[in-house]
Amino acid sequence: MSVTYRLWATCYFATTVFLVLFLLAAPSPAAELENCDGCHEEVHVSSTVHSEIDCSECHPNIKQDPHEEENLQVLSGDQICLQCHDSASEIIASDHNELVCADCHGAAHDVAESDENVCADCHRRAVRIVGRSVHAGEVMCVDCHKSAHAVISGEDPNSPTAPVNQIQTCGACHQTPAEIIDGYLTSLHGKALLISALEDAPGCADCHGYHRATAVDDENSPTSHSNSPEMCGACHALTLSVFRELSAHGKAWEEGNEDAPVCMTCHESHGFVAPHDDDPRLGFVENCGDCHDEYYTTYRDSFHGKATGLDMAAAATCADCHESHKNLPAEDPGSSVHKDNLGETCGACHGETTSSFLSFDPHNDPKNRDDSAEVYFVWLFMTGLLLAVFGFFGIHDMLWLQRSLVGMARGEFKTNATTGPYVRRFSRIDIRLHLVVVLTFLLLAATGLPLKFHWMSWSQPLINLFGGLESARTIHRLAAIGTLAYAAFHLAHIFLRAARKERGLFWGFDSLVPQSQDIIDIARNVRYFLYLGPQPGGGKWTYWEKFDYMAVFWGIPIIGLSGLVLWYPNFFSQFVPGWVLNAAHVIHSEEALLATGFIFVFHFFHTHMRPETFPMDPVIFTGRIPLERFKEERPLEYQRLVDRDLLQSIITDPPSRAELRNAHIFGFTAIAVGIVLAFGIFWSIIFT
Repeated sequence: MSVTYRLWATCYFATTVFLVLFLLAAPSPAAELENCDGCHEEVHVSSTVHSEIDCSECHPNIKQDPHEEENLQVLSGDQICLQCHDSASEIIASDHNELVCADCHGAAHDVAESDENVCADCHRRAVRIVGRSVHAGEVMCVDCHKSAHAVISGEDPNSPTAPVNQIQTCGACHQTPAEIIDGYLTSLHGKALLISALEDAPGCADCHGYHRATAVDDENSPTSHSNSPEMCGACHALTLSVFRELSAHGKAWEEGNEDAPVCMTCHESHGFVAPHDDDPRLGFVENCGDCHDEYYTTYRDSFHGKATGLDMAAAATCADCHESHKNLPAEDPGSSVHKDNLGETCGACHGETTSSFLSFDPHNDPKNRDDSAEVYFVWLFMTGLLLAVFGFFGIHDMLWLQRSLVGMARGEFKTNATTGPYVRRFSRIDIRLHLVVVLTFLLLAATGLPLKFHWMSWSQPLINLFGGLESARTIHRLAAIGTLAYAAFHLAHIFLRAARKERGLFWGFDSLVPQSQDIIDIARNVRYFLYLGPQPGGGKWTYWEKFDYMAVFWGIPIIGLSGLVLWYPNFFSQFVPGWVLNAAHVIHSEEALLATGFIFVFHFFHTHMRPETFPMDPVIFTGRIPLERFKEERPLEYQRLVDRDLLQSIITDPPSRAELRNAHIFGFTAIAVGIVLAFGIFWSIIFT
């Protein structure tokens, strides 16, 4: 055996021995730690969360096996958990900062998925209450309180359950209907809490409860009919006291009447707004009407009701007379509408009042004889007059229309001449007076009809064109003054002409007073309409023109006097009983309907819309009419002028192009406005 071989064998042996000793001395690898239960038989890992985790992932300080306790780095309590679960900062800032992980999650070897039972270990009563609430089985603690690691007291403004944050926390689930969240955000309560930062302002839980929240219609709910006044009274204590002791509503509620109105009957629960603001004040009328439908109807028929129906906030609502929380029957001496208290109640708006004024019935139904026989007979007369006029002229003008159409088809009428000599039909005074009549009448109609038909969709926009009802009322009164002024001027002018010995003003050929000949002319015209006779010749004034004139002559004192009574009720009630105020309202309203309906339908037809003159007769605006047309339409007047040699005195030049242009612009505008208003009248009557 050579020396070289022995040297190689020695080195190989030494190397092998060294490697074996090295391997024996090296620490065991981590994989060998998987068999920890070989030594730790008492440890049982039952965790469903940590079932896939090796021992070394939670105990990384164990580097060798066997390991001596005195050589181990200490990892106790939350230090083990925080190696993976970095939530220390949240827990330190939370109300759970004195707890360790195991207090909620249990020992690491037994950790399971968290549920509400974890919270119940400490908060048994709260969990039990939630279990009986509307949230039972639907909502877990963390849904409201958020992460358990970051739980803070509801008194902390940063807490999700703090009043200022409840709208977001509760709103995460209660997003529908939209008025719940949107209503609260725009409500007086919501603005007080979220904008003004008033700590005492109510959040969701103040009304619905915290853990004890129940369905809103549950009899035990704070928001139920039987409990809601006390819920609101927790803040509104004085109002609750008045409601209980001095309100018919409150007394009915305390007696257990389920139909008795409570806070939320009148005030929106989530969209609660300041009750004295304009919109809610006007809206309360509808709330009252839900129960008091009979009084609601008569209220809406009164000026107060019509005005509030057109958003006039200054007009009296139900609560202004009956008081909101202190409403008592009229026979109760404590009632604001008791006869001994009416002076103070009505005087709040109307100042010093008379006994006659106080006998005015704001809820009068003119169609009910038992309310007031006097007002009932006034209504009966005005309604009969309206039906008689509309009935007669409706039939009359329909017959006339069909006869004119047939006559035009047959070529019975001569073409209206626009050349040749003209005769003067109206004086400059007549023309200017008529312009004033047209302007004032249209203003009166446009500002008055929306009040009569206040419930129609077209009424509010029309009133808004005048700047609201307050402005429209001022314009209406100015137009009324203009009407009385032109009526006075017209009468003065007539008497001045009479003083100058002008003949025929009050009777005869030049008079607008109806006479026996007019009855004969009506009969002859009806025969003509029915193809039983020729078309009768006209004089200076036809019977329909006389009726048009007398409608205004009759209407102005009737509608004017009733309007003055309504304008100055305190003054007139010194001389007349209270029912006259009710009667004045009926007269003014019905006469206005008669006047506007007659002018916009029958007068327009007689003058402008019949086929012979369609689409407009400019004579009243220019004062002149072609001689040929004058001879055809008024042969009796033409012959009278010829016989008396007066025709030449009224021959005049044709109107200029500018005069005709202005006449057509003004005339078509007035006719268009009248037709639109007439459409509104009939639409309102038909669809009411």
